[in-house]
Amino acid sequence: MRFHNIFGPRGTWQGGREKAPAALCRKIAAAQLEGLHQIEIWGDGEQTRSFCYIDDCVTGLHKLMRSDYREPLNLGQDRMVSINELAHMIANIARIQMDIKHVPGPQGVRGRNSDNTRLKEVLQWEPQVSLEEGLTRTHSWIEKQVRDAALEYSFGVATFPRPPREM
Repeated sequence: MRFHNIFGPRGTWQGGREKAPAALCRKIAAAQLEGLHQIEIWGDGEQTRSFCYIDDCVTGLHKLMRSDYREPLNLGQDRMVSINELAHMIANIARIQMDIKHVPGPQGVRGRNSDNTRLKEVLQWEPQVSLEEGLTRTHSWIEKQVRDAALEYSFGVATFPRPPREM
């Protein structure tokens, strides 16, 4: 199974290893909490990705494990959106007008998408949770994490300290 940009609540949401939906949910929640109306995005924001909600990932993996299929199989959504579109979708979910400031930084490949043709043929199934619904669930959870972290730190929430490394 090859997973394509799986996201959802209870995933990594800070520290630099999070997927774009979690990073943007965090940035928008933090900006909103601080009364700001601007977030930064690396590059021009026109790079495209497809994102798959964690519940669909678990369902697809379960279906594959119960099948006799033993070849590689993509699991992801086949709907591509730009990072700019993703940011605006999350801002709409958060009910805030958000401006995007594009800054230099790594962008990855220009476009990446999951080809689910074989997934549909083999499992007679495809991911069911819309990007909007997955983002709504994810934003709600991350917004709570941001608010909880803000209570813990008195110097603002836009940048969180990284957790100490365990020895």
